[in-house]
Parts: sequence; structure tokens; C-alpha cells
Amino acid sequence: MRCPFCGHEDTQVKDSRPTEDNSAIRRRRQCVTCGARFTTFERVQLRELTVVKSNGKREPFDREKLVRSMAIALRKRPVDRDRLERVVNGIVRHFESTGESEIPSKAIGERVMDALATLDPVAYVRFASVYRNFREARDFEAFIEKLGAEAE
Repeated sequence: MRCPFCGHEDTQVKDSRPTEDNSAIRRRRQCVTCGARFTTFERVQLRELTVVKSNGKREPFDREKLVRSMAIALRKRPVDRDRLERVVNGIVRHFESTGESEIPSKAIGERVMDALATLDPVAYVRFASVYRNFREARDFEAFIEKLGAEAE
């Protein structure tokens, strides 16, 4: 593992332990050259996933991009990072277990919407406003009215 501080390729593992949800291995490492310590995470990857955008462009699936987009929707909301990680792990596992290596971006967006709906209603509306491309306050009103109708 390359040291992120000095770039040297020789580091020592000082401690290994599973994460709380047992979905990854957390390793504390130390560079033998500069002595810096850092943490890495190892996750099982069942298959390489490719995202197919609506314009037909393909790009590798990026778990961190998924985490970032959900974290933006959850900013200043009472949802801890561990819970977000568990939800993201569930989304990734779902797509890895489908047997498909190419995933439409729309399927990812819908899965995120479903997850946010159960996690936090405000984050759900925030994400929906970007995902569904709300342009006016009426778009929010219509979406929230629809939520209210579905809840009844």
C-alpha cells in the first residue's frame, strides 16, 4: 500500500479489525519511511459495476460518489455516518448481487430515493429536488402533496 504522505510503497499494518457492520476490514498502517499513520478499508467487491448514464455514456461505479451525494442530502440532519454507510453497503450489495455488470443511473437514483425515504424525509425531498430537477416552488408543493397522499 502506497503511503499517502510520502508516496513510498512499503507500509506496515499495525492493526486490523472488522467495521461495525462487518462489511469491511479497517486497517491502521504506518509508513516505514516517513512514519506517518493512516487508515485503509478493504471491502469485498463481487463484480465490477458500470453505470450507464441516460445519455448512453458509461463510467465505473463509484461508491464514494454515492456516499457523497447522499451525505449532501443528509447534511445537518440527525442521521449518523455509520447508518449512512450501512445503507450504502446495502445499495451496493443489491446491485452486485443482481448478476448485471451494467446498471442504469436511473436505477441507482431510484434505489437512493427509496433509501432516503426511510432514512430521513427532509433528505428525501432534498435529493428528489435535484434528482427530479425541480424548477419552481410548485414542484416542491406537488411532490410533498404526493408524499402526503401516499402516507394516508
